[in-house]
Amino acid sequence: GCQVYDFGDLNFTQVPNDELYNNLILYPRSVGLASQVLADAVSRAVAAGHSCVTIGGDHSLALGSVSGHARQCPHLGVIWVDAHADINTPLTTQSGNLHGQPLSFLLRELQDKVPQLPGFSWIKPCLSASDIVYIVMIFFFKFIFNSYILKNYDIQYFSMRDIDRLGIQKVMERTFEQLMGRSQRPIHLSFDIDAFDPSLAPATGTPVLGGLTYREGMYITEEIHNTGMLSAVDMVEVNPLLGASQEEVNATASLAVDVIATCFGQTREGAHTAFDELPTPSSPDESDSEEQVRI
Repeated sequence: GCQVYDFGDLNFTQVPNDELYNNLILYPRSVGLASQVLADAVSRAVAAGHSCVTIGGDHSLALGSVSGHARQCPHLGVIWVDAHADINTPLTTQSGNLHGQPLSFLLRELQDKVPQLPGFSWIKPCLSASDIVYIVMIFFFKFIFNSYILKNYDIQYFSMRDIDRLGIQKVMERTFEQLMGRSQRPIHLSFDIDAFDPSLAPATGTPVLGGLTYREGMYITEEIHNTGMLSAVDMVEVNPLLGASQEEVNATASLAVDVIATCFGQTREGAHTAFDELPTPSSPDESDSEEQVRI
């Protein structure tokens, strides 16, 4: 039932000779340039009055989507649903992958810890620690710097253990208290499909056992929709190349579709046609013979 305007696919240029930064960070110029193109596109979409849905590859795209959104909505709050924290800095990452680092570039409190990467000069930090709530993180303590950052910068997070302990309803209540306890604000939902248990979303790059159930995932997006403040959505890490079968690919993609649709009003009660009153019999004086013929 939504009206959809498709801004089309974005075309990115692979920067030639995109050398490692610090002998570790992969493709900094290519990712930086692509993120800038995406930021411009998201900014235009939000400025035009749309709720912007960004469907992409890995979570590095949040560099562009959140930056572009913040240009139009500087007081936005971010709900980050992910099995991972994605808040390593270029100096704490072990893999060198920028999809594990986007929030470090966006967070004001970390700017003295983040070096200037080639291709990243356009990025301006647009979030404070109090503007972010994490939901779902699994085993994030194995990444020692992620744990250090979240705890020492007082960033609100709810792990799967918290969801088990509190229940998903209480987790969402506390999420909204954190982000909108004092005033209503636009919400940016950045949703990594690997937040779901791999039995539901197998076609993804970094699956982790013990993730969300279908019901928990749908409850998160239903409650975000019910706030009336959802302004932008990222859906990332659906990777058909990593499905062991077509069934796994289809299941992961269908789950992503349900996440997005529920963000915009799809309910588990089903879609209903709105009407003001119950219908009445169209011909109450029908004779017995006419009734017999009709039957």
